[in-house]
Amino acid sequence: MAEEEVSYATVKFKKKKHSTKVKKEETVYDEVEVKMSKGANEAKEQTPDTNDKTSDRTMSRHGHYKQLACCLGIICVMLVLGIIAVTVYHLYCKLSSDTEDLRRNQTNLILQIHNLTRDCTLLEKQLAENQELEKKNEELETEKKHLTEQIQQMTTPWIELNVSRAQWSIDAYCPKDKNNRKCNACQVGWLYVESSCYGVNDAQRAEWKTWEEAREDCRGKISDLAVVINEEEKKNVSERSWKYDGNKGYWIGLRVEDGIWKWLDGRNLTNSSWINQPPSDGHCAISVQNEGFKSVRCDEKNAWICKKKALSV
Repeated sequence: MAEEEVSYATVKFKKKKHSTKVKKEETVYDEVEVKMSKGANEAKEQTPDTNDKTSDRTMSRHGHYKQLACCLGIICVMLVLGIIAVTVYHLYCKLSSDTEDLRRNQTNLILQIHNLTRDCTLLEKQLAENQELEKKNEELETEKKHLTEQIQQMTTPWIELNVSRAQWSIDAYCPKDKNNRKCNACQVGWLYVESSCYGVNDAQRAEWKTWEEAREDCRGKISDLAVVINEEEKKNVSERSWKYDGNKGYWIGLRVEDGIWKWLDGRNLTNSSWINQPPSDGHCAISVQNEGFKSVRCDEKNAWICKKKALSV
């Protein structure tokens, strides 16, 4: 390291007269050269031991520099690996989050597809039902049209029938007498008793009817088999139950239902003295003159008495 121990002399130039300038500069230069020569000689006079120590020191410093460089390299590599690891971990976390979002979105999409499929099925079902309803509606419209045509066709005969029935009622309740009409509470051929009209059907034996047939005949005359309310009415009905042609009596609106004597208006027979025979299924009551009511089989044939409410005149 002789080069590091060289002492450099300071060279100063002084400006003087021109005549002495060259000589002075030569003198100063000579002094510097002498000093430099002395330093070189001193360096040459150093011993070999001193050179070895300097070499060892230089080698030691180079080793430290190499170790320091290796350490710095390792640190740099570790830093790079750490940065790479953090980056990879961050990317992995992001990818995991994105994957979870994709799975969640896939689940939602599957659920939406399922709901849409269900709604589509319901819609198709409703459309099919609507088509069926439209078809039925068309059928009903066609049927309505046909019924309307039938009603229109029946209107004229119905009006004529009503007029005919009205005329019949007028003729029945208000018969003509020398071009004058006198209205009665009951139609011709019926007996008026206490606000009721009684039709005594004393037909010939060949025309006698069972209890059901007799009731149908009364209904055809806008009435029903006679229902007795009290003793006075019972007496009137019995008095008009004439005996003729070997008949047993006249059908009235009393029969056995579920083991009980019951009138056609729904009332039970409360006065057991009106008929002495016990109720028996399949039996109906007849009215016999001066004998009251008797029980006979409903399929026997007899005359009958109808009853309806009288008109207010």
